[in-house]
Amino acid sequence: MPAIPASKPYRIGRSKTGLGLFATRPIKKGSKIIRYFGPLLDCNKKKHDAIENKYLFQLNKRWTIDGSVRKNIARYINHACKPNAESDVNPRKKKIVIRAIKNIEPGEEINYDYGTDYFKEYLKPIGCKCDACEKKRKKKAAEARAEKKAEKLKQQAKADKLKAKASNGKVLNGKVLNGKAAKTPAKAKPAKAKSEKAKSEKAKSEKAKAKAGGKAVKTKGAKVAKAKTAEKPATGKSKAKAASKAKRADA
Repeated sequence: MPAIPASKPYRIGRSKTGLGLFATRPIKKGSKIIRYFGPLLDCNKKKHDAIENKYLFQLNKRWTIDGSVRKNIARYINHACKPNAESDVNPRKKKIVIRAIKNIEPGEEINYDYGTDYFKEYLKPIGCKCDACEKKRKKKAAEARAEKKAEKLKQQAKADKLKAKASNGKVLNGKVLNGKAAKTPAKAKPAKAKSEKAKSEKAKSEKAKAKAGGKAVKTKGAKVAKAKTAEKPATGKSKAKAASKAKRADA
């Protein structure tokens, strides 16, 4: 890894895609960060035109800079779809400078857009790993999960509706279907209350029987006693009949 003077506002560090260039101090918008350099290739020469690598930076139809040399620190700058820097190309001077298009804070990775051709040839097949694309993929994945969940709930609701229709309003899985709720069973009364009620019913029955048979019933389980009929006083007619019977007996 090439040495970088302490006066430079950047350093080489570990990135998502391997190595990257990071700011070591604030870099103001519009300021020059670093120059992209390397051997100048003439595309009209077959020897130069045959060179292929990922660090070729085209100035125009004829001239290209081969930035694969290790002294070219700018080669460590990664691509971003929403970058904080840009490549300032000067074909006349055959120079390329990387310039900040935003204020870059210390620790922030420096990046620029590599262009459509490079993106299609090298990045699209493997998937761009810049922050913007990562966020886009995460958002898309979250939307897909939400859509899948909604579809699952929809299918479940449909299945529940069919079950409800088939069961004629019965309760399935603890849910009320067709607007009918399951009747809760009545609470069982205490055994003591049942016993008292039975005793009361028995007492009433015995009292009714006693009344029908001319008997009196004492309350609270008292013994049933025979009812005594009161003696009626003798009338005048009954006295006369008795005297007549007595005379006949004497005769």
